[in-house]
Amino acid sequence: MAIIGAGVVGCAIARRFSLAGARVAVIEKAVDILDGASKGNSAILHTGFDAPPDSLEHACIQAGYEEYLAIHNRLGLPVLRCGALVIAWTEEQEAALPALMEKARENGVTDIELYSRARLREAEPALGSAACAAFRVPGEYIIDPWAAPFAYLLQAVENGAEVLRGAELTAARREGDWLLETTRGEVRAGLVVNAAGNFGDLVDEMLIGRRDFNIRPRKGQFVVYDKPAAALVRHILLPVPTAITKGVVVCRTAFGNLLVGPTAEDQDDRQHAGLDPDKLAALMRRGEDIIPALKNHEVTAIYAGLRPATERKDYCITAHKGLSCITVGGIRSTGLSGALGIAQHVERLAALALAPPANPVWPTVRNISEFQPRDWEKPHHGGVVCHCELVTRREIMDALSGPLPARSLAGLKRRTRATMGRCQGFYCSAELSRLTRDCFDQPMAEKVE
Repeated sequence: MAIIGAGVVGCAIARRFSLAGARVAVIEKAVDILDGASKGNSAILHTGFDAPPDSLEHACIQAGYEEYLAIHNRLGLPVLRCGALVIAWTEEQEAALPALMEKARENGVTDIELYSRARLREAEPALGSAACAAFRVPGEYIIDPWAAPFAYLLQAVENGAEVLRGAELTAARREGDWLLETTRGEVRAGLVVNAAGNFGDLVDEMLIGRRDFNIRPRKGQFVVYDKPAAALVRHILLPVPTAITKGVVVCRTAFGNLLVGPTAEDQDDRQHAGLDPDKLAALMRRGEDIIPALKNHEVTAIYAGLRPATERKDYCITAHKGLSCITVGGIRSTGLSGALGIAQHVERLAALALAPPANPVWPTVRNISEFQPRDWEKPHHGGVVCHCELVTRREIMDALSGPLPARSLAGLKRRTRATMGRCQGFYCSAELSRLTRDCFDQPMAEKVE
């Protein structure tokens, strides 16, 4: 089988089918994995408490959530079990809380609890004074948004999968099997899975000659505050959602910072997520309304991501009868939580008779989160290269080698945290340039958006 797209969903599907015994090839047009919609998200493992009841999205989130918690220790993946608070800031929003709580119970999330203003203030002392009520969802957690899909694909590779990077799909035709023409040559496959994210509808046109949905990317801009700001919050702070967006979230990150975002801006450009100073300023003001003490903290970074939004309210996952082709589209903002569940669903749709490997390989990825011991705390690491994020030379060299090495600075950053800190690479870039010489398909000097 061939999987088009090495985002979190494509990586999870590759893992699922490799462990089932399929011969898998992952085709990715970027020079490294996770370079599309998956590179920018809020890194929350959702319970699905607010998903549309009885939807495919809810079923996949629930299954993905359960599988992540079942396998994360074995793969070395972190979880910060902090819980979330859905906060009402107006009387109108407070009046909406009971219906949201009922929806959560309908979705099987029954351990929620209503908080009064006084209890909310006790739980989150730094909250703005306008917060009037909330309910707590204990099972909402923070995870590393990049280590998870990297681990999924690494396990697929360790169990026989192949990854073609820098391989843009240019044509597809059926000659018994599928013949997929890419910029890195031809791939023959019995089954094709379209997991192309923001380009999913265009890839469908190439594969099946039509679009069953239309993607109009929704941009989300984020502000990342310096590490001392993380002490201001204990939970994931969620707003009462609207029909368009889940709203602005404030939460800690796996890397020890504080995150505020995202915005929700529809656009036609599928590839470039430009930053808007006015929107970012408004986002910071909203963050300061939620946590007033943020006014006293420095911003480390700003970034934006594109979510593959469609005209539908649910995932667009279809097995095309007689074509040996499955489309996985319109995954929007819940792909990180739903990916493993989506992979389970795709496996059921494929209904292949396979023989799983007798002794599947379970690799462990190196921890780069603040939740577990880091490499700089261990001996013989070769020295610290990135001092802002305490990234060691051993971590850099490991990320540049092995079965799934980094092929760009962005890929190295997602594997190690190098250049993510306050100086944004000003201090460590010279040494990184030396260490990565002849390792990257995309030179460090080349501008990446």
